[in-house]
Amino acid sequence: MSLPPTVEITEANVREHLKKLHDYRDAILRQVRRTIVGQDDVVHQVLIVLLVGGHTLITGLPGLAKTLLVKTVAGALGLTFRRIQFTPDLMPADITGTDIIEEDIQTGHRSWTFVQGPVFANVILADEINRTPPKTQAALLEAMQEKSVTVLGKTYQLEPPFFVLATQNPIELEGTYPLPEAQLDRFLFNIVIDYMSEEEELQVVNTTTSGELQASEAVTNAAEVLLFQQLVRKVPIADSVARYAVRLTRSTRPGDGNAPDFVKRYVNYGVSVRAAQFLVLASKARALLEGRYNVSVEDIQALSPPVMRHRILTNFHAESDGIKPDEIVRRLIETVPAPKSGL
Repeated sequence: MSLPPTVEITEANVREHLKKLHDYRDAILRQVRRTIVGQDDVVHQVLIVLLVGGHTLITGLPGLAKTLLVKTVAGALGLTFRRIQFTPDLMPADITGTDIIEEDIQTGHRSWTFVQGPVFANVILADEINRTPPKTQAALLEAMQEKSVTVLGKTYQLEPPFFVLATQNPIELEGTYPLPEAQLDRFLFNIVIDYMSEEEELQVVNTTTSGELQASEAVTNAAEVLLFQQLVRKVPIADSVARYAVRLTRSTRPGDGNAPDFVKRYVNYGVSVRAAQFLVLASKARALLEGRYNVSVEDIQALSPPVMRHRILTNFHAESDGIKPDEIVRRLIETVPAPKSGL
């Protein structure tokens, strides 16, 4: 199914689309809250990923509603949804699809037919992606980067918009395989889901044990999501704020002359250039969701942890001292000077 052509974003209609996006945000949150208790920050970050057109990791222990969250958001956006359960015996063809031989009953003629795999959808939930070996994990790489898959030498385009939201269990759990760095770098965010408060957990228990969960209703569609992605890239950013984002990312690299001492002590490898690109794009999306048409320093600072935590590779000194990537990012925000204007 092909999408209708998207409307062109112009200076004349940008405020109209900005208000429409803000209204949709509120409607989506209402739909999600019918099923998901709490986790507003997590939902907000997932919406940012979808507005940017990126992919995200969602990290958390089993039983924290990671799968339900992704399915609910996809339903609220009116997007097609597929779930792939990653297991140790999953093969690449189980994700991309494969060619099979079909025979015409009347003529007896045989021909190759491509059978699409579950990757052919708008939103792909790669559930427990780190429970399958790297060969199968890598089957998602072309789809994530090129928005296409290649089977037996033939390339098949994926229908936009296309998002991979991959859940993973902490790598300390048994039967997990660490994701390769090249694949980690293609995820816009690493969103961490933690345990909820006692009151929220009580609400979950009361809601899920007294009847069926309410399904989310679509409040938008694929064509409008593509329009909002176009709107994100139109958001202006001051040169001082963009430079601040670049300095934050460069300061994670031990070999950089401006890297703080704690980075040189605890970090083996800093973040890539892609991190700076994603940080600026995500900050533009965050500004839009809050009803603003400019990027602030607070946007950059708020989104630095999910953008950087899976890209910073710490060393044995950090492990010995109990220093996690989030702590590195927190110290960097305190250390790297922000623009005085605050814009």
